[in-house]
Amino acid sequence: MNLDESSADAGAVAGPGAGAGGSRVRRRPGVTDHVTELFHEEIRSGRWAVGERIPVESALVQWTGAGRNAVREAVQSLVQSGLVRREQGRGTFVIARSQLAQTLSRSISHGLRRDGLELRSALDSSAAALAAVRRTAADITRLQRLLAERAASWEAPDAAGAGAGDADAVSTPDLDRRIRADLALHRAIVEATHNALYLELYEGLTAVFEEVQRADVEGDIDPHAEHHRRLVEAIVAGDPEAARRQIEALIDPLLEDS
Repeated sequence: MNLDESSADAGAVAGPGAGAGGSRVRRRPGVTDHVTELFHEEIRSGRWAVGERIPVESALVQWTGAGRNAVREAVQSLVQSGLVRREQGRGTFVIARSQLAQTLSRSISHGLRRDGLELRSALDSSAAALAAVRRTAADITRLQRLLAERAASWEAPDAAGAGAGDADAVSTPDLDRRIRADLALHRAIVEATHNALYLELYEGLTAVFEEVQRADVEGDIDPHAEHHRRLVEAIVAGDPEAARRQIEALIDPLLEDS
């Protein structure tokens, strides 16, 4: 992560080469507010991505040019907003790109599995249709690569993690790998819409979708491989309705079972 890439109000922030230390924030009343806004911008822009650990306090002090108290207060503001979470012995991690996304995520996590499936169906189907209209050559290349990576995640089961005599058991590493590969493909579809707000909302709900999906990834045969292949083909072909139908074919059976 290159912190020097951040931008903010020129009246509050100096450029990377400003002053002897190149500090980013001028020392003046209200500095905590400016530091907080800098941190918010890092999260909004995706430079501090969901799931990543933010820099340690000493690095933030050096980067911003602010005191430790201002940095601590700014980080605490992010914690209270539900954008980051402190983990003992590990650091502070980004868990949402916006307060709206975090509010939705928190509400859904306390609801039913069906609620999460219905929301994912609505978001994924509209995203797939829009991606089919807006995808670029670069998007197509990425989708095809991630489709192949998703397929590969099912091809090398970790037998050591399965219980003895349980042919359908899936080890935690395998399960996590499959879920990550699937979500990466679906996130790339959302990225192909080229709608920043759509992506922000989707990323804020990733943890919810991951939890909902965890109950549906089992055994060593991928039941959704063909639907995902057809989904990517529809987006590549620029067929929004076909893309939407493939999402429905993926999620509707799960809704019926929930």
